[in-house]
Amino acid sequence: MFKSDHALLARPAILPDSTTRSGLPAFVSIDDVLQAYEGDDAIYVLYPKRIAAAARTFLTGFPGKVLYAVKANPHPAVLMTLWTSGVRCFDVASTREVDLVKSILPSAELYFMHPVKSRAAIRHAYAEGVRDFSFDCADELYKLLEETGYARDLNLHVRLALPKGDAVMPLSGKFGASRDEATDLIKAARPHVAMLGLTFHVGSQCLNTTEYGRALAWARTIVNDAGVDIDSIDCGGGFPVAYPGMRPQPMGDYFSAIRSSLADYGFDGIQVLGEPGRALCAQGGSTLARVELRKGSDLYLNDGSYGSLFDAAQCAWKFPVKLHRTTPRQVGKCTPFRFFGPTCDSLDVMEGPFELPDDISEGDWVEICHLGAYGQALASKFNGFQSETTVAVMA
Repeated sequence: MFKSDHALLARPAILPDSTTRSGLPAFVSIDDVLQAYEGDDAIYVLYPKRIAAAARTFLTGFPGKVLYAVKANPHPAVLMTLWTSGVRCFDVASTREVDLVKSILPSAELYFMHPVKSRAAIRHAYAEGVRDFSFDCADELYKLLEETGYARDLNLHVRLALPKGDAVMPLSGKFGASRDEATDLIKAARPHVAMLGLTFHVGSQCLNTTEYGRALAWARTIVNDAGVDIDSIDCGGGFPVAYPGMRPQPMGDYFSAIRSSLADYGFDGIQVLGEPGRALCAQGGSTLARVELRKGSDLYLNDGSYGSLFDAAQCAWKFPVKLHRTTPRQVGKCTPFRFFGPTCDSLDVMEGPFELPDDISEGDWVEICHLGAYGQALASKFNGFQSETTVAVMA
């Protein structure tokens, strides 16, 4: 899909060894990518330096162990970049995620934090060395105990349902034990485990640092109700990214709020975990989509809601956008546009509005930014439109 004689493809050591081993073509800039590209699909872009910088932020600031939520972006280059940056623990949710991480990073420490698992998945994960699992009901607890042969080396984490918060995407409707249920589960699990913990999720894209304090206060009431000591507390994910129209506080404020709340509610002497996904990789990835047709203020692109733009369609998120052209010409003033994807489904629409130069036309490329999380990971092959092209850009 790329010109074989493109000079940048042969440039040595343009990427860190971790990404080079993934086999990604490496470029200095987006312009270089487009000059070399001969394919017809959208292009997924990874920015390893940005992913590494986000990892350093968490490894130096978060008051506990950092678990990367693999679901956000399972691309091997992302996993290897995080590993090279110092991330050693990974939150997995399926047999395939277990196998993927193990195949790339055999020494990684895996945490199976999906609260509902098949019996086969439990057996497989345990055989692969996974010892940390979450659950939110008695049936799941006994499933875990039975499928591991009542092993004495299990570390189990009770998933809590939190009172309603104000995260952009609340996650309390599907998983989590109520206060009374969690109290009973702590008591039931304690005799069977090496370590017992609580885990919660304040909701994806949490814009208010106080949500973590509220969750830790809630966890404290449950521990007190149970009258049973716990060994760990998992603060989950929810760490936000600055998408247009969303202005989260600096990440350090989240870490400070968690650290102070851990002390306030008596959790400062136990193991602390966190599961960032979006915050580690969102700004480290984007999609390059080509304009196939313009109809007034509507742009028809070669990627859409069945590709990497699911959140732009279903959640109406207004991702940052940039115009790129293979042949330079004067750029006009910016005006709002709506995007349509390439499929023949009329639901394949991203309302935006997305601000782009008003002289944009067929053949131009739009870079939709901050798609390193839940962009490529959610892309499907519907209607035969899919991209298998991922590149790394060192910017």
